[in-house]
Amino acid sequence: MNRPIRLRFAATALGLAVGLSGCAPSFPADPEATLDRVSGGTLRVGISPNGEWTDITDEGEASGIEVTLVEGFAETIDAEVAWVEGGEEQLFTQLHEGTLDMVIGGLTDKTPWVNKGAVTKPFAEVTTSTGVERHVMATAMGENAFLLELEQFLLNQEGAP
Repeated sequence: MNRPIRLRFAATALGLAVGLSGCAPSFPADPEATLDRVSGGTLRVGISPNGEWTDITDEGEASGIEVTLVEGFAETIDAEVAWVEGGEEQLFTQLHEGTLDMVIGGLTDKTPWVNKGAVTKPFAEVTTSTGVERHVMATAMGENAFLLELEQFLLNQEGAP
């Protein structure tokens, strides 16, 4: 290739790269725009009762370690939490179908529901008689900006068990 052709090719490639850089999607991305939708809106959280981690009172009030964390996260994105109580199978089905944004319930990194949701990195480790439990929360698969925002919040929490 002679020099003028190489220069034109390089100039064209550079122009194309600069032009496309403004069109490139931002990463991480949320194909369903979860973070945008819940920020300043409603965060739909499935809760499965599990001892000190998650509980629902007879009056329908959510409580527990993970409830406190979710409420703190919701504050950071100016969201109201709408709690949906149920069993894990039901909640993960709703998460997979898009009617929930996240699921909590004393889940560990050994949860069998990983094909229905994306789990956070462990935010708490607890030693039990059967070994170490690494606790996680679940979000909809592919909603990576939302998952990253939640993980950053959890990472910055002090005093979690």
